[in-house]
Amino acid sequence: MNTREIVRRAFEEGLVIPAFNIPHLPMVEPVARAVAEENALAMIQVARLEWEKFESESLEAVAREYRKYQKPGHTLLHLDHVPVVDEDHLRVDYMAILRRAVDAGYQSLMVDGSRLSLDDNIRATAEAAALAHQAGLPIEAELGAVMGHETSQQAIPYEEIFRNKMGFTDLEEARRFVRETGCDWLSVAVGSVHGAIAEGMLDKKKPAAKLDVGHIQALRDALDIPLVLHGGSGIEQEYISRGVKAGIAKINVGTEIRQPYERVVREGGTVAQAQDAVYRRTRELISGFLQVTGSADRLKG
Repeated sequence: MNTREIVRRAFEEGLVIPAFNIPHLPMVEPVARAVAEENALAMIQVARLEWEKFESESLEAVAREYRKYQKPGHTLLHLDHVPVVDEDHLRVDYMAILRRAVDAGYQSLMVDGSRLSLDDNIRATAEAAALAHQAGLPIEAELGAVMGHETSQQAIPYEEIFRNKMGFTDLEEARRFVRETGCDWLSVAVGSVHGAIAEGMLDKKKPAAKLDVGHIQALRDALDIPLVLHGGSGIEQEYISRGVKAGIAKINVGTEIRQPYERVVREGGTVAQAQDAVYRRTRELISGFLQVTGSADRLKG
């Protein structure tokens, strides 16, 4: 499958491709199985954060596990968040990581320069896009600041974030960003929130979030490229449906499948039992929350 064409088709037909994060290596198998059994099409992805602070080991380890359990016609392998500056405010050798992902067989990449100034984000993303395109791969970038409980610091009340559009992707900046970077997909800040990574917050329920659907539509009209929603877990289902129709073609899901896995392990269950919890929750998300059961047939054409 051509990943660029698949995501473009989802964008044009008002469908969404779920992208399931893998913070623990044994999660690959049950996610892939669930996607195939729902006849859906989804990405299996890993972010740098998940091998640095969780237990996915490395991008190469996830690629090896993916090759064992991939479901042709149903699954794609994506490299999620490779930050230029990470959550600890440290510089990252992002180009080296992207090269490793190309060598490991990833089918699409993401660079995240959202903690930089606009000019620096454009420069970093353009450099990453050149690498990806030379390898024949699409690249996702990020503009705006998806708020959330990424650290232990006191969070701003969600309603205040949404009401004031704090961190939302700016329309004019987005036009310039896409034009000058050549990115294929853009992760936008339109109301979603990231899940927790701080100790003591990992198992906390995320606040119910909503999406500014009008802002999504304006971004779609201005950019005409597939839009990506990070922090997909916890959004009210009605907003998901409306957001997809407005231009969201890929949605990241992490907390909703990570927490069932960790809960079983924490309570003394086996890895197999934790995998079963992930499998069941993934099927529920595909059929209910995301409503993409059967999407593989439509997206493959």
